[in-house]
Amino acid sequence: MKLSAICLFCGSSPGARSEYVESARLLGEALARRGIRLVYGGGSVGLMGAAADACLAAGGQVTGVITKRLLGLELGHRGISHLEVVETMHARKARMAELSDGFISLPGGMGTLDELAEMLSLAQLQEHGKPSGLLNVAGYFDGFLEFLRHMVRERFLLHEHGEMLLCADRVDDLLDRLEAYEPVLAEKWVHRKTSGLG
Repeated sequence: MKLSAICLFCGSSPGARSEYVESARLLGEALARRGIRLVYGGGSVGLMGAAADACLAAGGQVTGVITKRLLGLELGHRGISHLEVVETMHARKARMAELSDGFISLPGGMGTLDELAEMLSLAQLQEHGKPSGLLNVAGYFDGFLEFLRHMVRERFLLHEHGEMLLCADRVDDLLDRLEAYEPVLAEKWVHRKTSGLG
């Protein structure tokens, strides 16, 4: 599928390893090189700021979506192509999703996990057919990926839905996988007859 805009979920902290910031920069540069607009949370700090700065420096376009409260804390990036201000975090996520053709998560905290999980859940329910990708920098998401496999083993998640999350260690490999993505059209319920739904 043709990707004109990618939504990035990632930390507002630089994290404990230099590889995290470097991966954000590499992603920003790769998006600019491919002519893909970066859509993100509008921050100027941490991995968010690093990705936005790198994309802009490479000639790319960047759209940020930030809440009024966070902007008031002076965390908004004033140098990006376009900055939208919304009232709530729910509105922020919805607007970023609306503006994007797919999603990439880099290392981050609770906010990143929330955003990633919501987009996967909506795809599982066939509310959108957009790809979600994970850049597994320095093995950061190994535990999360194992937990997804645990969900499948314990029959709370279909194997097909677990496979919806595309994963790679290199930026260009991940972007290639997102562009080749075909939406999963599997029913959500793992055991319909035993769940009282059939």
